[in-house]
Amino acid sequence: MTTSQCMSAPAPLSVPVLEMRQVSTAYGPFKALFDVSFSVGEADTVALLGRNGAGKTTVARVASGLVVPTTGQVMIDGNDFTNVRAYRYAKAGVVHVPEGRAVFADFTVEENLTLALSRTRDRSGLRAALGRAYELFPPIAQRRRQLAGTLSGGEQRMLAMARVLVDAPRLLIADELSLGLAPIITDEVYEVLARIRDTGTSLLIVEQHMGHALALCDRAILLHHGSITWQGPSTEAAEVVGASLFDTTGQ
Repeated sequence: MTTSQCMSAPAPLSVPVLEMRQVSTAYGPFKALFDVSFSVGEADTVALLGRNGAGKTTVARVASGLVVPTTGQVMIDGNDFTNVRAYRYAKAGVVHVPEGRAVFADFTVEENLTLALSRTRDRSGLRAALGRAYELFPPIAQRRRQLAGTLSGGEQRMLAMARVLVDAPRLLIADELSLGLAPIITDEVYEVLARIRDTGTSLLIVEQHMGHALALCDRAILLHHGSITWQGPSTEAAEVVGASLFDTTGQ
């Protein structure tokens, strides 16, 4: 046996769950992203940070198939999803929780959940899924018979999240979840994200405020005017960005 045969082969590199390769995106004549490249690996947690208008939401929409890039590639588990419709991203386990509340105001909490969860479940599966949703978000469990439109902003955000987080996704893209929330509600939302992370779900957390996102995530990406200006460990992000640019309290 030769020396080369005795040497063990290098371990294969894991394929990223999400990879953007030189993605540029435009809304008509307005160019929103410029050659954006990054990846989110298996069980990876990444914070995408930047001021309003930096392009963070556009990145989230491209990463979930809601916006098709002008140039570049979007890869999901090593497969080219660049021109694939959004429902295919969802079938691949990519879940996007957008900014805002996105609930049916005239339906009760339980009706909102049932509408979302019953499409792929029988009656017993639905009961189990509802139990899981209420376990994740106890405040909405107490209001299951209440009209969603009468909930507080934070409770509506929890309801919107509960509809998609019952089944731990492969990749969760969360866009500005702290927007407009009281600090105590933001704490509760991020506690749920931490539990989702601990199941092995990869996270891409889009945030303007750094505090909670950096505490949750391993890595950070800084976006400025549609371009990535820095990537690195979350422990270094606050120093790189500087306290003068962002509110680091997460409030």
